[in-house]
Amino acid sequence: MTDTQTTRSTLSSAANQRPAASVLATLVGGLAILLWALLALFTAASGSVPPFQLTAMTFGIAGAAGLALAPFRPGSLASWRQPWPVWLTGVGGLFGYHFAYFTALRNAPPVDASLIAFLWPLLIVLLSALLPGEKLRVHHVAGALLGLAGAALIVTKGSAVAFESQYAFGYAMALACALIWSSYSVLSRRFAAVPTDVVTGFCLASALLAAIAHVFLEATVWPSNAGEWLATVGLGLGPVGLAFYVWDFGVKHGDIQVLGASSYLAPLFSTLILVLTGYASLTWVIGMACLLITGGAALAAKELFARRSARHQTRATVDDRGNVS
Repeated sequence: MTDTQTTRSTLSSAANQRPAASVLATLVGGLAILLWALLALFTAASGSVPPFQLTAMTFGIAGAAGLALAPFRPGSLASWRQPWPVWLTGVGGLFGYHFAYFTALRNAPPVDASLIAFLWPLLIVLLSALLPGEKLRVHHVAGALLGLAGAALIVTKGSAVAFESQYAFGYAMALACALIWSSYSVLSRRFAAVPTDVVTGFCLASALLAAIAHVFLEATVWPSNAGEWLATVGLGLGPVGLAFYVWDFGVKHGDIQVLGASSYLAPLFSTLILVLTGYASLTWVIGMACLLITGGAALAAKELFARRSARHQTRATVDDRGNVS
């Protein structure tokens, strides 16, 4: 192989390395969406545990799991030594989102509050345009809007929603919920150098804050049987555990716009799981939502697919001897 061919091959590999890493990180972040699809099922199966108590228990489990793995990850606990903006972003995102969401549900009809809260994937797509090196394109916004339309169908079951002024505070908290989570996700990208191990600390701090909120706002109700305890542990290990770790990695190193638009798959998958487990019925609304959300996710991710195709084509031009044809 000549020096020129070697240089061209090296440049080709370097050009493909970053997109490949981005695709992998996006897929890792996408695991959070699949885990969040189990949130409704596990929450329903956890019994009558009040929301802040359940949040404290599940974040505690998530944090304990992270601590249990720390001895196998050298430097894990040392990664907690971060400046206060990192902790404010992390704990504010995890606990702030849940506090605003549960407060919204207490002060507005659940359908209305959930619909407003589901603006967060769209807001992630829009706010990501403020990040260095990110470009907001029409298909990103269009994909997110299709996803929002599908999520709206699921939440409202195809019925009209009438917002009433008496629930203004609840609506405001639902909007705050969407702003908090979308801001947390986008701001995490600014702290891409911070290891994901620090999420363990975020979970433990959020568990403490949720426990304090529980003491002042709720009566204590423990899971009443083994099934409810298993569902609670499942929440802490999955939708309120591993999900936050992989989401942190995904938004820091993956395609945040694709992750944002694809997040509307969570309510769709959640509803399908509830149908399969007998908690809900299959209707035309779910079918239409499926088309809108999957279509929107595919539209938003078209560049991701195009990059993979281009990378395969580039590899195909290199023969077994390393010569570029």
